[in-house]
Amino acid sequence: MLVRRALLGAAVLLFALLAVAGCANEEVGEAPDSPGSLVVYSGRSESLVGPLIEQFEQATGIDVKVKYGGTAELAATLLEEGDNTPADVFFAQDPGGLGAVVGSLSVLPKDILALVPKTFTSPEGRWLGISGRARVVVYNTDTLSEQDLPASIAGFTDPMWKGRIGWAPGNGSFQAMVTAMRVVWGELQTRSWLEGVHANEPKVYPKNTPIVAAVGAGEIEVGFVNHYYLYRFIQEEGDDFPARNSHLREGGPGSVVLVAGAGILDTAENRKNAEAFLRFMVSTEAQQYFASETLEYPLVEGVTTHPLLTPIGEIARPEIDMAGLADLRGTQDLLRDLGIIP
Repeated sequence: MLVRRALLGAAVLLFALLAVAGCANEEVGEAPDSPGSLVVYSGRSESLVGPLIEQFEQATGIDVKVKYGGTAELAATLLEEGDNTPADVFFAQDPGGLGAVVGSLSVLPKDILALVPKTFTSPEGRWLGISGRARVVVYNTDTLSEQDLPASIAGFTDPMWKGRIGWAPGNGSFQAMVTAMRVVWGELQTRSWLEGVHANEPKVYPKNTPIVAAVGAGEIEVGFVNHYYLYRFIQEEGDDFPARNSHLREGGPGSVVLVAGAGILDTAENRKNAEAFLRFMVSTEAQQYFASETLEYPLVEGVTTHPLLTPIGEIARPEIDMAGLADLRGTQDLLRDLGIIP
């Protein structure tokens, strides 16, 4: 039902947009022009956004070619390719990746930027947010209650947490959280936190999913992850899965809500299709997909969120301009300097 409703709504919306752009003839009985193609570099994984991109293809007839990879990796590729990149759209997991290539992105039309709150767009109007992801502490409910956790992520430097923590310092979302720490706390306190947690000998994982699995298996007691990974385990294994999320009581950078976002390359050869793609991604239908299927936070009103999601208004999160999280390279340099990543 959701897929059919999304296809119908998206098809109506985007056909109208394409018609205005000259992609359909006005004369009755005349065949429309070919809708053309689109090249997307996606730092979001295929398992998360592939079905939605397929819906866009089916609704518009546009042939979408997607290059999947890590956000930082794709940002580096875009910088290396320069004006020769075939990409029309960069769909990034976090604002840091967009900030790394913001000089290569074009200013978006005002009507597109107006579709999401201003705090989820770049100051220059070169990208906009697509969905939100809250950083949480996932904990094992067999050994801990939420009251056992520190009020702030700063508390995990306490030696009592030695050998009990899992983290993924090479993961883009973790690095975005550390960037938020640098914005909120400053460089010295962020360095001190990283040194303190590192001294507690956390177990290192490549990404969020194995951290949640390890918490559920009792291999570790807590982990730093995005909120939605736990909910997928609960959906697959049931409410008895022995882990839950904590939005830390005092908020701070450990409770930041990050956005995935997208922008259009200056060199885009398929600009109209790229604009249609962005409009689709923040349409009610697509936002409902994120809320219902990937369990992320929608950025537009009128979308029903999953019952498992803590309402975004109830999270004690820091108010950070997403564009302020652009210095991903500075965060990676800090992690390397401390010997946390190679």
